[in-house]
Amino acid sequence: MSTQKQKTYFTTEELETIDDERLQDLFNSISEKISDTEYPCVGAKAALNSKQIRIGVYKGMATDETTSKLGYDLKQYIAETLAADSEYMTMVACFTEEAPTSEDDFEKKLWAQLQRLHDSDSSANPWDPEVSSNPEDTNFSFSYNGTAFFVVGLHPNASRKARQTGYTAMAFNLHRQFEQLREKGVYENMKKVIRERDEAYDGSINPMLQDFDEGLEAPQYSGRKVDESWKCPFLAGNLKSH
Repeated sequence: MSTQKQKTYFTTEELETIDDERLQDLFNSISEKISDTEYPCVGAKAALNSKQIRIGVYKGMATDETTSKLGYDLKQYIAETLAADSEYMTMVACFTEEAPTSEDDFEKKLWAQLQRLHDSDSSANPWDPEVSSNPEDTNFSFSYNGTAFFVVGLHPNASRKARQTGYTAMAFNLHRQFEQLREKGVYENMKKVIRERDEAYDGSINPMLQDFDEGLEAPQYSGRKVDESWKCPFLAGNLKSH
């Protein structure tokens, strides 16, 4: 029983059969959100339908304990996604004891968590060479263990309906998955479909996707609408020394 309590990373199959009401409720909440007919992200739907959702369960954000466990689980997710050569496998890190009071509060905690992950990264080459470590560069993506990610913040106080959830979470996708879809020639159409569905779901296209379509990635992570004066609070190790 103690081993189960220490486990924080779960596959879809495990969550469907696990004898833990709290974890089942958490997974059901995620599944119901994504499986809603109107939910705009077809990539998330593909991950759910093919049992490629991975769930990480932690307490509060940006603590030493959470950062240690999340870092370990992200390595497992990276290895699993690469081994399967998956285009849709997604890891949703859920923080069960976190209740941000506002979008600003959540944004601060999201970046504090990413900063702690980076600062604790002991890999030989923490930053993926395919992306920039400077949030002000158009080629920036968050990187951990030498692997680039696109991060999506989810929480109860999100202004965008697609990001509103009954729990606080961060969804991680390997950046290479977008490149795989581009190579197959399906990415642009998929993006178009998601935006059309998002407009129908929320009444408007996400302004952050419009404003930063060909620009910065970092402002999109938290889901809060920001303008060009926004400064990302994240600093990679190589930038701190300058």
